[in-house]
Amino acid sequence: MNRSTAIGAGSVVALVALSGYAASAGAWNLLIVSWAAFGAMALAAPLGARSRTEHAEGLVWGYGLASGAMVTSAAVFLVPQALGHHTQFGGFGIAFGILAGFAAHTVGHRFAHMEFPVDRTVTELSAHAVSAGAIIGIVYGNIDVGVGLGLAIVSHKGPAGYAAARRLSGQDKSVAPLLLPAAGLGIAAIVSSAVSLPATDAFRGLVFGFASGVFLHVAMDFLPRCEIGSEIHELLSVEDDHAHAILDRLRVHAALSTAVGGLAVFAAWLALN
Repeated sequence: MNRSTAIGAGSVVALVALSGYAASAGAWNLLIVSWAAFGAMALAAPLGARSRTEHAEGLVWGYGLASGAMVTSAAVFLVPQALGHHTQFGGFGIAFGILAGFAAHTVGHRFAHMEFPVDRTVTELSAHAVSAGAIIGIVYGNIDVGVGLGLAIVSHKGPAGYAAARRLSGQDKSVAPLLLPAAGLGIAAIVSSAVSLPATDAFRGLVFGFASGVFLHVAMDFLPRCEIGSEIHELLSVEDDHAHAILDRLRVHAALSTAVGGLAVFAAWLALN
């Protein structure tokens, strides 16, 4: 077992141990979200590793459904919470969260030029998982939200794991290190759920607004972009002239998939209410 695989296995052990703590605290919704995130990436990774053909359309639908569900869930379940605590501070929090998400994504590119004990793709996914998990934990630790919000937010873990595993497999690398970002979200979420926020409306509006903004940015970052040079384009082993026609067709799938993802959350909300 090499170092990166050992780190991945160790993260699973840590998640199991922390799950015992969460269960003793009665944080069942957070446990469900944490293990759903782990399962989505852990199960999608082997599928991506075994893939030897282009599945651009499937990846478009995976990303589209996830991002549509995330945008809708953040807008419906988090934004009203933030603005309900304090309209102006909640609005500032949303703005700061979107900008912080963009900054983290942009600066994260520097990982490509640094040495880490695990693959760069795994490092970037792990940093994203830990930051998202920390925010999810604070939200679930301080307000009463259902499991649906968390499940919608972590729905991108499946297509992200599939794409990452396919990339690693194409470079003849093991996909076992993906256990680290798979478990990282739950680890960070359970730890941060112990943080108790001050009861002032302005502070809570700022924090929940920030969470809303970050998740909105993540959702928009996962919108399937069917452009030349995009991840979707890289799956097409065809000439550029032919790729243009395929990408035009995939753009329709991208629009449909995001709409279906958003409508699924709306339908689930109607059914539960």
